[in-house]
Amino acid sequence: MTPLLEVRHVTRSYRMPRRSLLHPGPVLTAVQDVSFTLARGRTLGIVGESGSGKSTLARMIMAFEAPDTGEVRFDGHDLHSLGSADLRRLRRRFQMVFQDPWGSLDPRRTVAWSIAEPLRATGADALDRRVDEALVQVGLRPADGRKYPHEFSGGQRQRIAIARAIVTRPALLVADEAVSALDVSVQAQILNLLMDLQEELGLAMIFISHDLPVVACLADDMLVMRAGRPVETGATASLISAPKAEYTKSLLTAGGLMP
Repeated sequence: MTPLLEVRHVTRSYRMPRRSLLHPGPVLTAVQDVSFTLARGRTLGIVGESGSGKSTLARMIMAFEAPDTGEVRFDGHDLHSLGSADLRRLRRRFQMVFQDPWGSLDPRRTVAWSIAEPLRATGADALDRRVDEALVQVGLRPADGRKYPHEFSGGQRQRIAIARAIVTRPALLVADEAVSALDVSVQAQILNLLMDLQEELGLAMIFISHDLPVVACLADDMLVMRAGRPVETGATASLISAPKAEYTKSLLTAGGLMP
Protein backbone atom coordinates (compact mmCIF):
# COMPACT_ATOMS: atom_id res chain seq x y z
CA MET A 1 0.00 0.00 0.00
CA THR A 2 1.24 3.48 -0.89
CA PRO A 3 2.22 5.48 2.23
CA LEU A 4 0.00 8.44 2.98
CA LEU A 5 3.03 10.74 3.08
CA GLU A 6 6.47 10.30 1.54
CA VAL A 7 9.24 12.84 2.08
CA ARG A 8 12.12 12.08 -0.26
CA HIS A 9 15.55 13.66 0.26
CA VAL A 10 14.25 17.20 0.77
CA THR A 11 16.66 20.10 1.18
CA ARG A 12 15.83 23.76 1.76
CA SER A 13 18.27 26.67 1.93
CA TYR A 14 17.82 30.42 2.39
CA ARG A 15 19.96 33.34 1.30
CA MET A 16 20.68 35.44 4.37
CA PRO A 17 21.05 39.27 4.32
CA ARG A 18 24.31 40.46 2.81
CA ARG A 19 26.99 41.66 5.21
CA SER A 20 28.52 44.11 2.77
CA LEU A 21 27.74 45.73 -0.57
CA LEU A 22 30.44 43.72 -2.31
CA HIS A 23 29.47 40.23 -1.16
CA PRO A 24 26.18 38.30 -1.28
CA GLY A 25 24.71 37.11 1.96
CA PRO A 26 25.64 33.64 3.24
CA VAL A 27 23.44 30.63 2.50
CA LEU A 28 21.75 28.91 5.44
CA THR A 29 20.75 25.30 4.87
CA ALA A 30 17.70 24.84 7.11
CA VAL A 31 16.89 21.26 6.07
CA GLN A 32 19.31 18.87 4.41
CA ASP A 33 18.48 15.48 2.86
CA VAL A 34 15.55 14.47 5.07
CA SER A 35 13.50 11.41 4.12
CA PHE A 36 10.71 9.47 5.84
CA THR A 37 7.33 7.84 5.20
CA LEU A 38 4.12 7.98 7.20
CA ALA A 39 1.37 5.38 6.99
CA ARG A 40 -2.32 6.10 7.46
CA GLY A 41 -3.34 6.30 11.11
CA ARG A 42 0.23 6.49 12.43
CA THR A 43 1.96 9.28 14.33
CA LEU A 44 5.48 10.48 13.59
CA GLY A 45 7.17 12.68 16.17
CA ILE A 46 9.78 15.11 14.88
CA VAL A 47 12.00 16.34 17.67
CA GLY A 48 15.01 18.63 17.97
CA GLU A 49 16.21 21.85 19.49
CA SER A 50 15.22 25.28 18.21
CA GLY A 51 16.84 25.85 14.82
CA SER A 52 16.98 22.16 13.93
CA GLY A 53 14.78 22.64 10.84
CA LYS A 54 11.56 21.14 12.22
CA SER A 55 9.28 24.03 11.25
CA THR A 56 10.89 24.44 7.82
CA LEU A 57 10.22 20.76 7.21
CA ALA A 58 6.60 21.26 8.31
CA ARG A 59 6.14 24.13 5.86
CA MET A 60 7.38 21.95 3.01
CA ILE A 61 5.06 19.11 4.04
CA MET A 62 2.17 21.59 4.01
CA ALA A 63 3.29 22.94 0.59
CA PHE A 64 3.70 26.42 2.05
CA GLU A 65 7.28 26.31 0.74
CA ALA A 66 8.90 24.20 -1.96
CA PRO A 67 12.09 22.23 -1.35
CA ASP A 68 15.18 23.15 -3.35
CA THR A 69 15.64 19.45 -4.07
CA GLY A 70 13.61 16.36 -3.24
CA GLU A 71 9.91 15.57 -3.19
CA VAL A 72 6.95 15.65 -0.82
CA ARG A 73 4.31 13.16 -1.95
CA PHE A 74 0.87 12.99 -0.35
CA ASP A 75 -1.23 9.97 -1.26
CA GLY A 76 0.92 9.52 -4.36
CA HIS A 77 0.79 13.18 -5.49
CA ASP A 78 3.93 15.31 -5.68
CA LEU A 79 2.62 18.39 -3.86
CA HIS A 80 5.11 20.76 -5.37
CA SER A 81 4.34 19.83 -8.96
CA LEU A 82 0.58 20.37 -8.67
CA GLY A 83 -1.18 23.39 -10.10
CA SER A 84 -2.84 25.79 -7.68
CA ALA A 85 -6.37 24.43 -8.25
CA ASP A 86 -5.31 20.80 -7.76
CA LEU A 87 -3.30 21.68 -4.66
CA ARG A 88 -6.24 23.59 -3.21
CA ARG A 89 -8.51 20.56 -3.68
CA LEU A 90 -5.98 18.21 -2.12
CA ARG A 91 -5.13 20.52 0.77
CA ARG A 92 -8.39 19.76 2.57
CA ARG A 93 -6.90 16.32 3.26
CA PHE A 94 -3.88 17.66 5.17
CA GLN A 95 -4.20 20.42 7.75
CA MET A 96 -1.98 22.08 10.35
CA VAL A 97 -2.21 23.23 13.96
CA PHE A 98 0.25 25.95 14.94
CA GLN A 99 1.84 26.87 18.27
CA ASP A 100 -0.09 30.13 18.48
CA PRO A 101 -3.80 29.73 17.67
CA TRP A 102 -4.05 33.46 17.04
CA GLY A 103 -2.30 32.75 13.76
CA SER A 104 -5.36 30.93 12.43
CA LEU A 105 -8.12 32.80 14.28
CA ASP A 106 -9.25 36.23 13.14
CA PRO A 107 -9.95 38.28 16.31
CA ARG A 108 -12.52 40.34 14.40
CA ARG A 109 -14.54 37.28 13.34
CA THR A 110 -16.58 34.76 15.28
CA VAL A 111 -15.07 31.41 16.08
CA ALA A 112 -17.51 29.72 13.68
CA TRP A 113 -16.37 31.96 10.83
CA SER A 114 -12.71 31.05 11.41
CA ILE A 115 -13.42 27.32 11.71
CA ALA A 116 -15.39 27.36 8.46
CA GLU A 117 -12.66 29.16 6.51
CA PRO A 118 -10.94 25.97 5.22
CA LEU A 119 -14.33 24.69 4.05
CA ARG A 120 -15.03 27.86 2.12
CA ALA A 121 -11.60 27.64 0.52
CA THR A 122 -12.33 24.13 -0.77
CA GLY A 123 -15.93 24.76 -1.80
CA ALA A 124 -17.53 22.37 0.71
CA ASP A 125 -21.20 22.62 1.59
CA ALA A 126 -23.19 22.30 4.86
CA LEU A 127 -20.78 24.66 6.60
CA ASP A 128 -22.84 25.27 9.75
CA ARG A 129 -23.37 21.57 10.43
CA ARG A 130 -19.70 20.76 9.86
CA VAL A 131 -18.58 23.58 12.17
CA ASP A 132 -20.94 22.41 14.94
CA GLU A 133 -19.62 18.85 14.59
CA ALA A 134 -16.00 20.02 14.81
CA LEU A 135 -16.68 22.08 17.94
CA VAL A 136 -18.27 19.10 19.67
CA GLN A 137 -15.39 16.85 18.63
CA VAL A 138 -12.89 19.11 20.42
CA GLY A 139 -14.98 19.33 23.60
CA LEU A 140 -16.72 22.66 23.00
CA ARG A 141 -20.37 23.53 22.34
CA PRO A 142 -21.96 24.59 19.06
CA ALA A 143 -23.02 27.83 20.79
CA ASP A 144 -19.34 28.67 21.30
CA GLY A 145 -19.12 29.31 17.58
CA ARG A 146 -20.95 32.61 18.06
CA LYS A 147 -18.25 33.92 20.40
CA TYR A 148 -14.94 35.63 19.56
CA PRO A 149 -11.42 34.29 20.20
CA HIS A 150 -10.68 36.71 23.07
CA GLU A 151 -13.53 35.16 25.07
CA PHE A 152 -11.62 31.88 25.46
CA SER A 153 -8.60 30.69 27.44
CA GLY A 154 -5.37 29.65 25.72
CA GLY A 155 -6.25 25.98 25.93
CA GLN A 156 -9.74 26.60 24.56
CA ARG A 157 -8.30 28.63 21.68
CA GLN A 158 -6.04 25.72 20.81
CA ARG A 159 -9.11 23.46 20.79
CA ILE A 160 -10.71 25.90 18.37
CA ALA A 161 -7.62 25.81 16.17
CA ILE A 162 -7.80 22.01 16.17
CA ALA A 163 -11.50 22.21 15.24
CA ARG A 164 -10.51 24.44 12.33
CA ALA A 165 -7.96 21.83 11.23
CA ILE A 166 -10.29 18.81 11.43
CA VAL A 167 -13.38 20.47 9.94
CA THR A 168 -12.29 19.40 6.43
CA ARG A 169 -12.03 15.78 7.66
CA PRO A 170 -8.35 15.46 6.77
CA ALA A 171 -6.29 12.30 6.58
CA LEU A 172 -3.18 14.04 7.99
CA LEU A 173 -2.80 16.53 10.81
CA VAL A 174 0.51 18.36 11.29
CA ALA A 175 0.94 19.84 14.78
CA ASP A 176 3.90 22.25 15.06
CA GLU A 177 4.71 22.94 18.73
CA ALA A 178 0.95 22.77 19.34
CA VAL A 179 1.21 22.51 23.15
CA SER A 180 4.48 24.27 23.95
CA ALA A 181 2.81 27.58 24.91
CA LEU A 182 0.32 25.93 27.28
CA ASP A 183 0.49 25.11 30.99
CA VAL A 184 1.46 21.53 31.79
CA SER A 185 -2.07 20.53 32.88
CA VAL A 186 -3.56 22.02 29.71
CA GLN A 187 -0.88 20.35 27.61
CA ALA A 188 -2.08 16.98 28.89
CA GLN A 189 -5.67 17.82 27.96
CA ILE A 190 -4.72 18.80 24.41
CA LEU A 191 -2.51 15.73 23.96
CA ASN A 192 -5.36 13.49 25.13
CA LEU A 193 -7.69 15.30 22.74
CA LEU A 194 -5.33 14.70 19.81
CA MET A 195 -5.04 11.01 20.64
CA ASP A 196 -8.83 10.70 20.93
CA LEU A 197 -9.32 12.45 17.59
CA GLN A 198 -6.75 10.22 15.96
CA GLU A 199 -8.64 7.14 17.11
CA GLU A 200 -12.05 8.58 16.22
CA LEU A 201 -11.14 9.97 12.80
CA GLY A 202 -8.34 7.61 11.74
CA LEU A 203 -5.90 10.50 11.42
CA ALA A 204 -2.24 10.24 10.63
CA MET A 205 -0.29 12.84 12.59
CA ILE A 206 3.05 14.57 12.52
CA PHE A 207 3.78 16.00 15.94
CA ILE A 208 6.67 18.47 16.03
CA SER A 209 8.24 19.56 19.29
CA HIS A 210 11.50 20.39 21.05
CA ASP A 211 10.15 18.44 24.05
CA LEU A 212 11.05 14.79 23.59
CA PRO A 213 8.97 13.47 26.55
CA VAL A 214 5.86 15.08 25.07
CA VAL A 215 6.55 13.52 21.68
CA ALA A 216 7.27 10.15 23.26
CA CYS A 217 3.83 9.93 24.84
CA LEU A 218 1.93 9.87 21.54
CA ALA A 219 4.29 9.10 18.63
CA ASP A 220 4.58 5.62 17.11
CA ASP A 221 7.83 6.59 15.40
CA MET A 222 10.30 9.39 15.91
CA LEU A 223 12.68 11.45 13.77
CA VAL A 224 15.43 13.31 15.62
CA MET A 225 16.85 16.36 13.84
CA ARG A 226 19.86 18.58 14.53
CA ALA A 227 20.99 21.59 12.51
CA GLY A 228 18.70 20.62 9.65
CA ARG A 229 19.95 17.05 9.35
CA PRO A 230 18.30 13.78 10.39
CA VAL A 231 20.21 12.30 13.30
CA GLU A 232 18.22 9.16 14.07
CA THR A 233 14.84 7.66 13.23
CA GLY A 234 12.92 4.59 14.32
CA ALA A 235 10.13 3.23 16.45
CA THR A 236 9.68 5.44 19.51
CA ALA A 237 10.00 2.63 22.05
CA SER A 238 13.21 1.35 20.46
CA LEU A 239 14.70 4.81 20.10
CA ILE A 240 14.06 5.60 23.77
CA SER A 241 15.28 2.26 25.09
CA ALA A 242 18.35 1.99 22.87
CA PRO A 243 19.31 5.31 21.23
CA LYS A 244 22.26 5.11 18.86
CA ALA A 245 23.22 8.78 18.49
CA GLU A 246 24.85 10.77 21.28
CA TYR A 247 22.59 13.71 20.46
CA THR A 248 19.50 11.56 20.99
CA LYS A 249 20.93 10.38 24.30
CA SER A 250 21.44 14.00 25.38
CA LEU A 251 17.81 14.86 24.54
CA LEU A 252 16.58 11.81 26.46
CA THR A 253 18.71 12.74 29.45
CA ALA A 254 17.51 16.36 29.38
CA GLY A 255 13.91 15.12 29.23
CA GLY A 256 14.33 12.79 32.18
CA LEU A 257 13.86 9.67 30.04
CA MET A 258 17.41 8.42 30.51
CA PRO A 259 19.63 8.43 33.60
